[in-house]
Amino acid sequence: MEATRVSQPSVTARPAGSSLRNPLALRDFRLLWIGQSASSLGDQFMMIALPWFVLQLTGDPLALGITLALQGIPRALFMLLGGAITDRVPSRTVMLVSDLIRLAITALMAVLMFAGQVQMWMLYAGALIFGLVSGFFTPAATAIVPRLVDKENLQAANGIFQGSAQLSVFVGPLLAGGLIALFSNGASADAPATFTGITLCVIVDALSFLASVLTLWMMRSQPLPCASEPAKGVRSVLASIREGLGSVWRDPMLRMILVLIAGMSLLFTGPLLVGIPVLANERLPEGAAAYGLLMSGYAGGNILGYLLSSTLRTRRVGIIGPLLMAIFGVAAVLFGLSASTWLDVAVLVLLGAGTGYLAIIFITWLQTHTPEDMLGRMMSLVLFFVNGLVPVSQALSGAIIKLSLSGLFVGAGASMLLLSLCAGANRQVRALEL
Repeated sequence: MEATRVSQPSVTARPAGSSLRNPLALRDFRLLWIGQSASSLGDQFMMIALPWFVLQLTGDPLALGITLALQGIPRALFMLLGGAITDRVPSRTVMLVSDLIRLAITALMAVLMFAGQVQMWMLYAGALIFGLVSGFFTPAATAIVPRLVDKENLQAANGIFQGSAQLSVFVGPLLAGGLIALFSNGASADAPATFTGITLCVIVDALSFLASVLTLWMMRSQPLPCASEPAKGVRSVLASIREGLGSVWRDPMLRMILVLIAGMSLLFTGPLLVGIPVLANERLPEGAAAYGLLMSGYAGGNILGYLLSSTLRTRRVGIIGPLLMAIFGVAAVLFGLSASTWLDVAVLVLLGAGTGYLAIIFITWLQTHTPEDMLGRMMSLVLFFVNGLVPVSQALSGAIIKLSLSGLFVGAGASMLLLSLCAGANRQVRALEL
């Protein structure tokens, strides 16, 4: 079917005033939300089951590292290509094909686990294919929302979409861990635990992909804006990627937003993923329990931030953005100097709420200020910066922690304050509006 250019998504006009109810009144967005909420929950089951299975199967942390790397690196590398494809093929089609492939992989993995026939090379191959497919799926999933929802309801729609995903992050690991533990009772050196609980987690993930496939299938095809030239072939796709990169580089505001997103990812991802477990282990008396509280606090704050972004609409992105970044900096310094579990939890709730809110308004600004035929490439570029900087931030955090745990958070907070001051001092940034 040939794509047709459109200026706005084909949706019914709604009264002014964004609310949680408005986007969900749109049939296609409601189907997308239901399917992706189920899929996000299933992803959390797999995120717990796969590492646990690899460790139970091999007892080798290196094997786990290789498995995760085979999944994570291709996902980051192929996002730019996925964004270019998304600007040529309807996002729904890209998502549907991607989820059909992932459904097949997870179903096959569940069958092999049930039969006790899994070998590590199979897991490596599955992780690699998963990573490649996710590189195409993720930009499409991000670009489809503004093609389903009118501009007035876009911020609320993003809040609902991201909030549901974060709720899955909050709930999913608890359910998956409980399911695995349920079938591990009574395990010992003489009678090791079976893989029943892990297999059930994989089945849950497969069923969640099935739910996503069904809801995507039920959606009506969305019109896709055409590129200026109907280019074909590998060279045209590469040229499309270069066009997207060039477009961002020539636009000072897009460039600035991406720099801010990259800076926040670099400064906060490593300290959160590497620093928090070390801090809980070395400084807080509750140990592992404190670690769980801290991560739950951050995830809960994220959910609050997403909900607030759906109900409290702001136009002055250029004012609220640098202000929130400054608050993040102060909070990070307090977190690094505190030895109180509950103060640390409170700080992480604040950080989670602020980052969740800021993420939605930044994403909404990018979606509303990017030409429709560039949406896939733009969102893939954002995701490339965020995902690509994760290992860099983790490596730097691990090195700094060896010198000083407090120094990691104080340094990250001070750097965030400096970044917020630079952003706030820029007249063009201050003028940013939704």
